[in-house]
Amino acid sequence: MDDADPLRIRPMTLADCDRVSEIRVLGWQFAYRGLMPQPFLDALSAAADAERRRARFAESDGSVLNLVASVGDEIIGWAALGPYREGELRTEDAELYALYLDPKHVGTGAGRALMQEALRRAAALGHDHVYLWVVRGNARARRFYERAGFRADGVEEPYEVEGVLVPEVRYVRELSG
Repeated sequence: MDDADPLRIRPMTLADCDRVSEIRVLGWQFAYRGLMPQPFLDALSAAADAERRRARFAESDGSVLNLVASVGDEIIGWAALGPYREGELRTEDAELYALYLDPKHVGTGAGRALMQEALRRAAALGHDHVYLWVVRGNARARRFYERAGFRADGVEEPYEVEGVLVPEVRYVRELSG
């Protein structure tokens, strides 16, 4: 990133779904290598993900905020934020459902800027806390979230991927006070 093409963060549009899905798949393959079954990661399809994403986007009730980060005309990151899900119930708190960058842009500050904007918007919506789930073994992501003010709150749940249990840790950040 340079001064000629500053990082911009804006709400995602339907037209962004293909690139967002590409970033999500690349992000999973980058972040979860060695943490999830490799055949599962290799089989991820950006085209199939984009189809699901377009359907979700079209059916959205507006409760989920999708943001994209771009440099020039290239979308390089995506974040999704909405109500915290306690089982099937939605609470007054927020949840960061996803934050992914094109792996070529990891370490550039784009993820930090995307996180800051998601947190700013969560606070503006009146949320007191933001939760997220992270794979226990994903040390890079855990450091990133901890630097952003999140802390593990002691809650863990397994996430099943092709019969393999992948432990996830819940993180929380207080927005008020």
